[in-house]
Amino acid sequence: MSTVPVVEMHGISKTFGAIKALHNVSFRLMPGEIIGLVGDNSAGKSTLMKVMTGAYQRDAGEVLVEGRPEQFRTPHDSRDSGIEMIYQDFALCGNMDIAQNIFLGRWPRRGLFIDRRRMYADAEAVLKRLKVDVNSVFQKVESLSGGRQQSVAIARAISFDPKVVVLDEPTANLSAMATERLLETMLELKQAGVAQVIISHRLTDIFHVGDRVMVLKRGQNVGERQIGDTSEEEVLEMIVKGTPQEEASDI
Repeated sequence: MSTVPVVEMHGISKTFGAIKALHNVSFRLMPGEIIGLVGDNSAGKSTLMKVMTGAYQRDAGEVLVEGRPEQFRTPHDSRDSGIEMIYQDFALCGNMDIAQNIFLGRWPRRGLFIDRRRMYADAEAVLKRLKVDVNSVFQKVESLSGGRQQSVAIARAISFDPKVVVLDEPTANLSAMATERLLETMLELKQAGVAQVIISHRLTDIFHVGDRVMVLKRGQNVGERQIGDTSEEEVLEMIVKGTPQEEASDI
């Protein structure tokens, strides 16, 4: 496996008016690695990932993909470089069916017309790859459970053959069974070489699938640990207290 990070960020800063959302944040993700990104609700986790994917424009710093500097203007730009982000609300169209959602905005075509046969066949193939059990790819998304909708959102991301998938609070509204299946899917994607970032308040999930955990507090890096070298208690302490250096700066 390559020793070059699939994504690397250096000195990322981002402000919204008077609010300093990120300050000099660095981030590194290796091919096939799963990293948990944790912190309180104002830590800057989602903001950092939105900067990485081009949803937000950084004020300072650089983003490198496989060693190449990138300036993503939109999420479509980062998608072209193999980076997908699955948002907490899934961003699905409930009145469309499963296949239409998976290929939304890039429906396969035969000449001037949508190749519906190919679209539905490809949708079934990607769901089979993810071991997602649905009644039919013609089923409307709004009729699906939260876990099934999550699976459709992941299927859409995977259909782009990404190098990186970012999941924002993926288990927040899932049942225990759906959560277990999602974590299994993440491990399967890892085996396929897909690097992943899981933004979550549920440390148990991160410790189940993660290789490394990174802690943000008030828009700054305050700690990073290999999962095998830490505990949920230590990570929770970093989330609450931050580093000794940060505590000293607040005095």
